[in-house]
Amino acid sequence: MNAGRHLDARGSAALALVEILERKGSESQGLRHLERLKDRDRAFSRHLVFGVLRWLGALRWLSGQLLHRPLKARDKDVEYLVLLGLFQLWKGGTPPHAAIHETAGAARQLRKAWAAGVINAVLRNFQRSGDALLDTLAEQPERHAHPEWLLGALQADWPDAWESIVAENNKQPPMWLRVNARRCTRTQYLDRLSKAGLAGQPAQDLAEALLCEPPVPVEKLPGFSDGLVSVQDAAAQWAAALIDARPGQRVLDACAAPGGKTCHLLERTPGIELLALDREPPRVALIEENLGRLGLEAHTLNADAGAPSDWWDGTAFDRVLLDAPCSATGVIRRHPEIKWLRSPAQVESAVSEQARLLDALWPLLKPGGMLVYATCSVLKCENSLQIGQFLDRHADSAAAPMDGFDIADGEPGRQILPGERNMDGFYYARLVKSA
Repeated sequence: MNAGRHLDARGSAALALVEILERKGSESQGLRHLERLKDRDRAFSRHLVFGVLRWLGALRWLSGQLLHRPLKARDKDVEYLVLLGLFQLWKGGTPPHAAIHETAGAARQLRKAWAAGVINAVLRNFQRSGDALLDTLAEQPERHAHPEWLLGALQADWPDAWESIVAENNKQPPMWLRVNARRCTRTQYLDRLSKAGLAGQPAQDLAEALLCEPPVPVEKLPGFSDGLVSVQDAAAQWAAALIDARPGQRVLDACAAPGGKTCHLLERTPGIELLALDREPPRVALIEENLGRLGLEAHTLNADAGAPSDWWDGTAFDRVLLDAPCSATGVIRRHPEIKWLRSPAQVESAVSEQARLLDALWPLLKPGGMLVYATCSVLKCENSLQIGQFLDRHADSAAAPMDGFDIADGEPGRQILPGERNMDGFYYARLVKSA
């Protein structure tokens, strides 16, 4: 769509949003529109893309009040330029003159010169009447910038916490690192960060986790290419701690891509026999790429974890990690497009798939062994309700305590809500098989 044209940060951001939201492309596919930009422009364009994705519902409400008539379906790129301009004036910190003039000018880069006047008028109108509009927005459900179905689900599941969840979802995420215990200690890596002019804050309850402030591109992390460190949220780092693998044990990482938890298991516990599965060949390649960078070895396999007859050798596992496919509603602050691309039907499909995987993998676990179930969801149908139903189906299963977490009475696992201990939203349950 932009072949043969030079697009600036705003024009590239508009096309990225079209790719992600209209063509339902992945975040990475959308961000390819930024590849031709210089580093500084690319960073600014990413800031704009993620800002619009984060505040999309509210921005659409504002544009609806300011446009005299809706734009045509074929002019989605113009619509996103309008939203990009509003974001800059409202939340983006861009000087007003640049936000208005440069955003309107981007319409000409997209060969829609007629739209420059429309964009200019909308943004100048917001300059004049923005305070009153924002006061009105503050009384509308669109102020939460979440689709109606998701807002309703959060309110139903978390009546006392939904506003906090929504607020955390709309924040920029922190950058958590995981130090490779095979290569260096956390103290040694903190020293390397300091020498690189970066600050790190160790997590109190996770031995390899530290918070990098401010966030930086991975290529600026000292020793990243040498495998000293990985980027992984602290909530995700609990998986390796909770599975409590021991040297010599046979461990299955059932839905392993891109390999962060696989690698963490190997970093923490040398001497385990680990099998990492994923059903998509490109994602298996990601696991292998991460293993290689970190200097680790595991057996990887392209297979459907839910069809063990196709791949299992008949030898039972001491530990199984099922990081199940889910709605990813716990990591919206990292991937704000999730809010707009998920649907209730997709959540139902995920719930069905989670149950299929749990039932298929349970027979592969040794008596006395443990399965750790994990999702990056905050929806109870994927988490506590899913595990409660599993326990009802399997008389030889029981929920086990989890060191580091208090579990509410009657709950089979632990929900981490977004922002708790500065972590992403995650759910964990430990399931032990009767000996």
